[in-house]
This record gives sequence, C-alpha cells and structure tokens, in this order.
Amino acid sequence: MPPQPLEFRVEGLERRVTQLEQLPGRIDELTLQVSQLRTEVRGEFSAVRGEMAEQGQTIISTLRGEMAEQGQTIVSTLRGEMAEQGQTIILTLRGEMAEQGAALRAEMAAQGTALRLEMEKQGAALRAELGTEMRVLHEDLVSRLALLQEGQRPRPKQARRTRKKS
Repeated sequence: MPPQPLEFRVEGLERRVTQLEQLPGRIDELTLQVSQLRTEVRGEFSAVRGEMAEQGQTIISTLRGEMAEQGQTIVSTLRGEMAEQGQTIILTLRGEMAEQGAALRAEMAAQGTALRLEMEKQGAALRAELGTEMRVLHEDLVSRLALLQEGQRPRPKQARRTRKKS
C-alpha cells in the first residue's frame, strides 16, 4: 500500500478521536438503558412471582376443595358398601346359624331318643335282674322262716287289731 498523505491520516485520526469522544456518552446511555432494563425486569419478575403465588394459592385451594369433595364421596361410598356387605354377612351368618341350629337340634333329638331307648333297655334289664334277685331273696326268706317255725311250737292265732285312723 502506498503511503497516505498526511491530511488523510489526520482526518482519519480526527474522526476516530471524535468517535472516541462520543463513546463515554454512549456508554452512559447504555448504562442508563441497562439500569432501566434491570429495573423493569425486576418489576416484571416481581409481578410474575406475585401472579404465580396467587395462582399457586388458587390451585392449592381448588385442589384441596376437590380432594375434600372426592374424599367425602369416597368415604360415603365406602360406608354404604360396608353397610351393604355387613347386612349381607349378617343375613348369611344368621341363615347358617339357623341351619346349624336346626341340624344340632335334630342331632340332639336323635341322641335323646337313642339315650331313652338305651335307658329303657338297661332299666328293663335291671328290673328283670332285680326281680329275679328279689324272688330268690324272698324264697330264701320264706325257707328260713319255715325252718324257724319248725323249730318252734305253734302259737295260737291272735285276732288282728285295727288301728284307728285319725
């Protein structure tokens, strides 16, 4: 490149100096704009935070309300189902208990009848055995009395006395 004349070079330097002189003003303007932007952004972020907090509270209260409603619905549904199942269980148990009670009564009646028959058999056997024993004892007593009377002299018979009834 050929050397430039001094005038061009001075003019170029003057332009550069002029531009450099304008830089502090421009930097001040940029600093002011950045500061204003920061202030605006802070305000907007605060507003966004506030809105989010409000929406969060609204969502929380809405969810709590819905959960409470659904909880009450679930509880009442469960109570109803439990009551129905409880009634079914009670009716089933009562039926089973009635069946078992009837079967038990029938079994007890059958055992009572069998016991009566057994007792009647044993009673008859005991009566027969006692009757035989009593006859043997009676015959033994009669024979002993006869022996005793043979060894004694005969007594005159006395008239029987009748007792007075009062």
